[in-house]
Amino acid sequence: MASISHSSLALGGASSASASDYLRSSSNGVNGVPLKTLGRAVFTTIRRKDLAVTSRLKKGKKFEHPWPANPDPNVKGGVLSYLSEFKPLGDTQKPVTLDFEKPLVELEKKIVDVRKMANETGLDFTEQIITLENKYRQALKDLYTHLTPIQRVNIARHPNRPTFLDHIHNITDKFMELHGDRAGYDDPAIVTGIGTIDGKRYMFIGHQKGRNTKENIMRNFGMPTPHGYRKALRMMYYADHHGFPIVTFIDTPGAYADLKSEELGQGEAIANNLRTMFGLKVPILSIVIGEGGSGGALAIGCANKMLMLENAVFYVASPEACAAILWKTSKAAPEAAEKLRITSKELVKLNVADGIIPEPLGGAHADPSWTSQQIKIAINENMNEFGKMSGEELLKHRMAKYRKIGVFIEGETIEPSRKVNMKKREAVFSDSRKLQGEVDKLKEQILKAKETSSEDEPSSEVLNEMIEKLKSEIDDEYTEAAIAVGLEERLTAMREEFSKASSEEHLMHPVLIEKIEKLKEEFNTRLIDAPNYESLKSKLNMLRDFSRAKAASEATSLKKEINKRFQEAVDRPEIREKVEAIKAEVASSGASSFDELPDALKEKVLKTKGEVEAEMAGVLKSMGLELDAVKLNMKDPAEQTFAANENLQEKLEKLNQEITNKIAEVVRTPEIKSMVELLKVETAKASKTPGVTEAYQKIEALEQQIKQKIAEALNMSGLQEKQEELEKEIAAARELAAENSDGSVKEDDDDDEDSSESGKSEMVNPSFA
Repeated sequence: MASISHSSLALGGASSASASDYLRSSSNGVNGVPLKTLGRAVFTTIRRKDLAVTSRLKKGKKFEHPWPANPDPNVKGGVLSYLSEFKPLGDTQKPVTLDFEKPLVELEKKIVDVRKMANETGLDFTEQIITLENKYRQALKDLYTHLTPIQRVNIARHPNRPTFLDHIHNITDKFMELHGDRAGYDDPAIVTGIGTIDGKRYMFIGHQKGRNTKENIMRNFGMPTPHGYRKALRMMYYADHHGFPIVTFIDTPGAYADLKSEELGQGEAIANNLRTMFGLKVPILSIVIGEGGSGGALAIGCANKMLMLENAVFYVASPEACAAILWKTSKAAPEAAEKLRITSKELVKLNVADGIIPEPLGGAHADPSWTSQQIKIAINENMNEFGKMSGEELLKHRMAKYRKIGVFIEGETIEPSRKVNMKKREAVFSDSRKLQGEVDKLKEQILKAKETSSEDEPSSEVLNEMIEKLKSEIDDEYTEAAIAVGLEERLTAMREEFSKASSEEHLMHPVLIEKIEKLKEEFNTRLIDAPNYESLKSKLNMLRDFSRAKAASEATSLKKEINKRFQEAVDRPEIREKVEAIKAEVASSGASSFDELPDALKEKVLKTKGEVEAEMAGVLKSMGLELDAVKLNMKDPAEQTFAANENLQEKLEKLNQEITNKIAEVVRTPEIKSMVELLKVETAKASKTPGVTEAYQKIEALEQQIKQKIAEALNMSGLQEKQEELEKEIAAARELAAENSDGSVKEDDDDDEDSSESGKSEMVNPSFA
C-alpha cells in the first residue's frame, strides 16, 4: 500500500488551479484531476487504491472588484459601501440658522404663510409671493455680499456644510478609500484614497468632519492624531512613486492636542509632512473647504497652489483663542477675526492663498452639488497648468510660492496708490466693551468729583490718551466702511486731489468743492449699510462722551484756578485795607441801600469797585484770558430797570439765537467750509515750520476772509438792522432808568452799556455790603 509522507491537505475554499497543482505535485505519483473538469457537482470523490481526495465547490456571486457596476444605488459616484463607513444619512440634517440670518428666516416664514393661505383659501396671492421672494433674494444678496470676518467663520463651521467625502463623491467618477498608516492604526479624521476625475487618476487626502454628533465623535471632530498624518504621508509617498497628482482638502480646527497625541509625536508627524511635501515631484493642490487651523491644516497644505472656498477661513489661531490671549475674553472674537485677516479675500491679497472658489448665496450648504462642481472646475484648470511642468519645475514653483509670502524690499520706492493708506502710528487694539467700561468709570469719577472734591477727577493726560485712541480707531472704522460700501477708490482719488489743491496758493475751485460735498453726502447716505456701522456709531458716541468729559474737566480746573487767583488778588493787603475801610464807612453811615448813601461815599464805593475789577482783569490777562464783560450789578437801579424789562431780555435772547443760527448756516456753505479746511491745512503747515512769517500772514488773510464773508451774510440777512433797533431800545430803557435815579452813577453808564452789549463772558462781582 502506497504511503504519503505529507499530512492530509485541507483544500476547502481554495481555487481550482491551486488544488490541481497540489494534486499533481504528490510524491507518490498520483495523477491529479483538475477541479474545473468536475462541472457543477457539489461533491466529487476520486479513489485510487488507498488515496481519496474530496472537494466541495462553493457557489457565490462574482464581483468585478474593485469597481462593481452599481454597488450602492443611493449614493452618486458608486461608493463601495462594504469598504467605506461613509454612507448616506438615514435622516436629513436639521436646518441650522445662524444669528445674522434670522431676518431671512422671518421673510422665509412669511412666504410659507402666504403660500399656505393661498392653498387653504384658493385665492390668488401670486403678486404678494413674488414680491416677498424678490425681497428675500435681495436681502440674501445684501447680507452675503457684506459679511464680516466673524460671520464667515460661523459659515465655515456650519454643521450642515458639506464635508470632504461629500465633495469627493460629487466630483469623482470612481473613488477607493485607502486605510491605515502601516503602524497599527487608521485615523478616521483623515481620509485618503484614489479617485478619477474625467478619466484622470488623483490621490485625494483630506480632513473629514462628521455630519452629526455620532459621526463627529467617531471622526474626532476632524482633528487628526499623529496616526492620521502618517497615513497621509504614506499616501503621498505612494502617489509620488506612481506619479499621481495630489489634491488635499483642508477642514480642521487644528491637530488633536491631547496628552496621548503629544506622547506619540504630534509635532514630529506634522514637521515630517511639511518637509516631505516640499520634496514631492508630483503636482500638489490644496483646497480649504471649511476652516484651516494652524499646523493641523498646514501638515497637508504645503502645495503648489492653495485655493479657498469663498466663506472658508485659514488661521494660525482661532479668533476665540486670539481674543482670550490679547483681550482676556473670548467675547472679543469678532474684533480678533477682523484683525487676524483670515478670510479668503484677505489671504489672497497677502499671497497666502492663490485663488477663491465661489460659493452660492447662503453658503456651500445651500447648494453642495453646485459648490462641488466649482471645485471640480478649479481642480481641472490647475492640474492642466501643472501638467505642463516637469518635476524640477514643480519643486521650484512650490518653493517660490512660500518664499514670496511676507517679502518686502527695504529702501524701494513705494507706489503712491499703496502709500496713501499707510499710517505712521502704531495700530491700536482695544475692545468696544472695554472702552465703554472706561467711559462709565470716567463718568462716575466726574460725578463723584462734583459732589465731593477734585481729588478723584481724572487727569487731562488720561482723557487725552483715551481721545487719541478713539480717534485712531474711528479712522480705521471709516476706512473699513468706505471699503465695504465701495467708495474707497473714489475717496482716495478725492483726497489726493484735495491735497494737491490745498498745497497751491489760491483757494480751491468751486467745482472741486461741489465734488467733495457730493461724495461726502453719498458716503454719509451709504454709511448705514456698512457692516461696521454700529461699531462706528458706538465709538463716535464714546468719543463725544470723552470730549465732554475733557471739556468739563478743563472748565472745572480753569474755574478753580481763576477763583484761587482772584482770592489771592483780593487778599492783597492794600486791596483788603481799602475794602475794609469802605465797609466800615458804609456801616457807619446807617444807610440801608445804595441809594441812601451820600454822593461822596457812592463815588468811593464805585472807585473801589473799579480797582478790584482792574485787579481781577489783570489776573485773567496773566492767565492768557481777557475780561470781555462784567456781570451786571443788580443793586444799580438803572440796571434793575433794564433787567426787569422781560420784553427786552426776550428780544435780546431771540436776536442772539438768530445770529448764532445764521453764522452756523454760513459756515456750512461750501465756500466757507473750503476756507476753513484750507485754514486747517495752513495752520498745520505753520506748526511744522514755526517762525515763517509768510505762513502766519496767509493764516491771517484767510481769517479775515472768513470773518468778512460771515459779516456780509449777516448784513444781507437783515440781522444788523434788528440789532441797531434793539440797541436803541436798550439805550432808551437805560436813560429812563437813569432819570428815575438820582443821577449819581451816570458817569459809569458808558462802561456798563459796553459791557452789557458784548455779552461774551461773565464774572460775579464781590459784595462790599
